[in-house]
Amino acid sequence: MALETFDSGNCIELPRSQERSGGAVRVWLFVVAAMILAMVVVGGSTRLTGSGLSITEWAPIMGTIPPLSDADWTVAFARYKEIPQYRLENAGMTLDEFKSIFWWEWSHRLLGRAVGFVYALPLAWFAVTGAISRRRLPWFVALLALGGVQGFVGWWMVASGLVDRVTVAPYRLAVHLTLATLLYVAVLWTALTSGESEMTRRRSPVLRIGAGTVLGWSIFQIFLGALVAGNHAGLVYNTWPSMNGHFLPPDLMTWEPWWRNFFENHAMVQFLHRMGAYVLFALAIGQFALVVVTARTAAARITGFVLGLAVAFQLLVGIATLLMMVPLSLALTHQAVAMVVLTAAVAHAVSVFAPGHIETALPEVG
Repeated sequence: MALETFDSGNCIELPRSQERSGGAVRVWLFVVAAMILAMVVVGGSTRLTGSGLSITEWAPIMGTIPPLSDADWTVAFARYKEIPQYRLENAGMTLDEFKSIFWWEWSHRLLGRAVGFVYALPLAWFAVTGAISRRRLPWFVALLALGGVQGFVGWWMVASGLVDRVTVAPYRLAVHLTLATLLYVAVLWTALTSGESEMTRRRSPVLRIGAGTVLGWSIFQIFLGALVAGNHAGLVYNTWPSMNGHFLPPDLMTWEPWWRNFFENHAMVQFLHRMGAYVLFALAIGQFALVVVTARTAAARITGFVLGLAVAFQLLVGIATLLMMVPLSLALTHQAVAMVVLTAAVAHAVSVFAPGHIETALPEVG
């Protein structure tokens, strides 16, 4: 998030933002990022508890109000009884059981609306008061638009499970989670780089490539994990390090046409997620070793170490989740730690691409 020029052969970083209320803007953005992170975790709980299809209509305004009377609950439950998930999986569910899954989905949607308000209202204030410069304003508006798109994508995902399926389509789940991930990365990056920095020298190209690769692969690994979750592929091949005695399971390419194997074949999507985890671990460890050799500031070394540690822990949690056949507590931990890994990857990338910003941002927020 910085303009770059050259001065006497050295690459100089010029701060992009000159907001007069940098601390307030940062705090606001960190709050929004935290809410997005919470929404991802609540979304995972909604999926794992089978609650995502309990609300069968999309009402952006009126949907904020939950059922308030016995008659309202009866109507909501009757709508749920019309979809395949109830008829094929939850026939005979009581009203109290329906309420338990309804509240998960309602909370997820309410949190999404809250994120929109918490972002949009302060944005308007900061724009009017000049805390956000006119030059930077289009970027902040683009983030707002991306959040709106995420709301539409969420309903597009839910709609896929209301007619011919008992769950949402894995493709749409992966798009929904990946878009939330990108939005989180964009908001967090903006928060960490929105102020000025006294650091003028950029990192080496190799270090920058490494940091960018780890961040990009972290996002890709979350996409692969969403495909595993959407296909319930964690419930097969519950052995490690082999997949039921095989490195390459015999049913990797049994679907037609061939490309469907990479999105719907349980063996393939789990294999790709496993291999993606190994690649991410190798990239994180390699990046930390590179930082130790080349980085001059503590921020790059510390964030590199935290990143490697988070990826290693996530690898262990993933293995445990698989071996224990995806218990709810471990599955939620696995998704939450994935966001911790992503947070560490963003912080490290900022320490490399925009050195000095983290040291400036965190004390102001604190």
